[in-house]
Amino acid sequence: PPFGTSMRKSHFSFSPTFTPLNHGSFGTTPRAIEEKHIAAQRSVSERPDVFIIYKLPGLLDASRKAVAPLLGVDPNEVVFVPNATTGVNTVLRNLKFEEGDVIVHFSSIYDSCEATVKAIGELTPLHPIGIPVTYPTEDVDLVKKFKEGVLQAQKEGKNVKIAIFDTVSTFPGVRVPWEDLVAACKELGVLSLVDGAHGIGHIDLTHLGEVSPDFFVSNCHKWLYVPRGCAVFHVPARNQHLIRSSIPTSYASLEHEGPNGKSQFVNLFDFVATMDHTPYTIVPEAINFRDEIGGEEAIRKYCWDIARQGGRRVAEILGTDVMDNKSGTLSQCCFANVRLPLKFEDSGNGKGSGLSAGDAGKVKQWIKLIAFQEADTYLQLVFYAGLMWVRLSGQIYVGLQDFELAGHKLKELCERLSK
Repeated sequence: PPFGTSMRKSHFSFSPTFTPLNHGSFGTTPRAIEEKHIAAQRSVSERPDVFIIYKLPGLLDASRKAVAPLLGVDPNEVVFVPNATTGVNTVLRNLKFEEGDVIVHFSSIYDSCEATVKAIGELTPLHPIGIPVTYPTEDVDLVKKFKEGVLQAQKEGKNVKIAIFDTVSTFPGVRVPWEDLVAACKELGVLSLVDGAHGIGHIDLTHLGEVSPDFFVSNCHKWLYVPRGCAVFHVPARNQHLIRSSIPTSYASLEHEGPNGKSQFVNLFDFVATMDHTPYTIVPEAINFRDEIGGEEAIRKYCWDIARQGGRRVAEILGTDVMDNKSGTLSQCCFANVRLPLKFEDSGNGKGSGLSAGDAGKVKQWIKLIAFQEADTYLQLVFYAGLMWVRLSGQIYVGLQDFELAGHKLKELCERLSK
């Protein structure tokens, strides 16, 4: 079937009354891939020891070989972890931090990553430096701010050991010039950790190996249609000696070489602990499915286009606008960020109609809950820079009418709030 609602009915397991516009948070898996996953779980149940000890290592090898071309890297430089947060923790909890070491990040850092940095700072000398950024902004200005922040810290005698930044940020959902930021890190002598939670299956990453960040992690269960939870963790060979332990620490940490001559890095992650490893084994099936329905470029083009068209349509219904910069680079992804027609009295955006910025959290939760109860959809909202935004996801299973449903419901709810 063509991309859109026909694809949703034919290949996905959503309730027939549910309108899915928040793919970015947890992703979803086509029915055919779900069936492959169930079959793999059944194989574990039938012969647990045989599957985990004998079959799993070979299946993981096949998955690493299947996913590596999407990143343009060697299969021996990728392993799997449950999610991007685990990958970020694995990097930061393996590095040794000394007095004066700092980590640089933007204010748009994902909450769990910021919490990780804080937690590590409580146990080590690591100190965070947050670079404020308010979107929309131009890529060149973002990179300039980053360089200035690092140079200022170095001027003050601090050792900027590592920087963390996104491929596509979570809130607002915009593409980040991660390639230029990696280049800046190399120029300034800083390790680069790319949080590509919204990366693989979302934007083209086949040049990742050429750009060559020091560490990279990306969720496969979001945009690649792999069952939850699965993320690909890439560490180039030059840095693999820095990863001495998985999270939690695997018994393989005591070994120098795994079965069949695998590297210590790969061996570390082949079996970390007793958990459900079957999502990792479904990566080739998910990639094959994507090839069969048109391939990466066709999927990406539809998701980007429907996000832009849908975002503009919702903004038209609401009488507002879509977040983007003058060069149009922010919207080169599967997200559309649309401003809601709500003004908050003490947020700096003009006199409102009885709404207070202090109540923004309650307003956000009310809209989300009522939209679900009355329209059977989930809308991801964020109060950002004094304004309320909805982040909508483009996907192969949504059409323009889905965005219109969201737009009309949001308009109604905003009018009710204003009254």
